[in-house]
Amino acid sequence: MTGLRFPGKFGAFGLAAAVFANASLAFAADPFSVTSSAFRDGDVWPAKYAGADPARSNPPCPGQNVSPPLAWANPPASTKSYAILMFDPDGGNGLGASHWIAYNIPPTKTSLAEGEGSVSPKDFTGGKNNAGNDHYFGPCGPSGHSLHHYVITVIATDIEAGKLKPGLTRDELLAELKGHALAPASIVGRYTRP
Repeated sequence: MTGLRFPGKFGAFGLAAAVFANASLAFAADPFSVTSSAFRDGDVWPAKYAGADPARSNPPCPGQNVSPPLAWANPPASTKSYAILMFDPDGGNGLGASHWIAYNIPPTKTSLAEGEGSVSPKDFTGGKNNAGNDHYFGPCGPSGHSLHHYVITVIATDIEAGKLKPGLTRDELLAELKGHALAPASIVGRYTRP
């Protein structure tokens, strides 16, 4: 039986480097991520994504309550559904506010068009946000506040789409996802009322 031969002075080193490079490529798969064609992570949002609530005054919310477009990619292979949370950690004077809760999103769906979250969903389930809605409610923080951060998180889960009941609050959904969340992907938009 003949042994391996490594040509040249750096043959063994070269082979080891090649093996390491190939192994690194195997572990360097793109991570689960979410993007928007309307804004980059950390951008200040245009007013159309803000809330539209004529009942609030001094001044009223100036927005159109349009949900931003989202697209996500590279989920874990065992993903069976997605959930989306939009949370304002600056809302409620620092106690936080939930603006959007959606779940039972099928694993074949990897994007939402602009405005698709602004109405009661048909092919997934809406939870209950702070306004009591089952759909997106845009930013409408107190006048005079600095920019709030609106964190949109897409969560890949191992729960079959359609298994979770409608109307869950953020805390209830998080409790249901405990032990079933596979990976998160987040993007942040910022906004304040003029």
